[in-house]
Amino acid sequence: MRNLFRPIKVFFTPFVHDAELTILTFSLLFFVSGGTLFYHIQEGCSWLDSFYFCTMTMTTVGYGDFSPTTDISKLFTIVYAVSSIGLFIAFASKIAGIHIRETLRHKRRK
Repeated sequence: MRNLFRPIKVFFTPFVHDAELTILTFSLLFFVSGGTLFYHIQEGCSWLDSFYFCTMTMTTVGYGDFSPTTDISKLFTIVYAVSSIGLFIAFASKIAGIHIRETLRHKRRK
C-alpha cells in the first residue's frame, strides 16, 4: 500500500518544500481563475471557453478561435498576455529545474 502513494508523494513534495514554487503555483491559479472570471463576465463566454482562452493565451498556443470583442477586453488581454506568459515560463522553468536536479541527484546515488 505504501508504494501506491509514493508517486503522489514524490509529485507534491517540491510544492511543500519550495516556497518559490508554491508562490508561482498560487499566482498561476490566481491568474487563470481571474482571467476566466473576467472573460466570463465581460465577453459572456461559457466558463469552459473562458478557461480555454486564458490557457491558450498563457501558453502562447493561441489557436485564434476566440478573441476579445470589446475595448476593455482587448486592453485586459494585452496586460494578461504579457503578465501570464512570463509567469507561465517561470513556473515551467521551476518545474524543469526541480526535475533536472532530482534526476541528477538520483543518478549520483546509483
